Amino acid sequence: MARMFRVLGFWTLVIGLMAFAGDMVEMALLFFLQTAVFVLLGYLNFSERTYILMFWGYMVITFCGFSYWTIFVMGNPF
Repeated sequence: MARMFRVLGFWTLVIGLMAFAGDMVEMALLFFLQTAVFVLLGYLNFSERTYILMFWGYMVITFCGFSYWTIFVMGNPF
């Protein structure tokens, strides 16, 4: 399971580099931060249950943040 967090770190790095190349600096920095966190967690050797709970916590926080951003910050398109 720890290897999966390193894989997530790799893919967030790839997305961050593409965002940086596309002049989306804020998005790139967000993904670079996620890369650092995922790679760090990948080398901490937690139990599989801990990794699963951390991943679900990450998913809940990400979903809530995305929902908040799309509803309240982006505004109503109509």
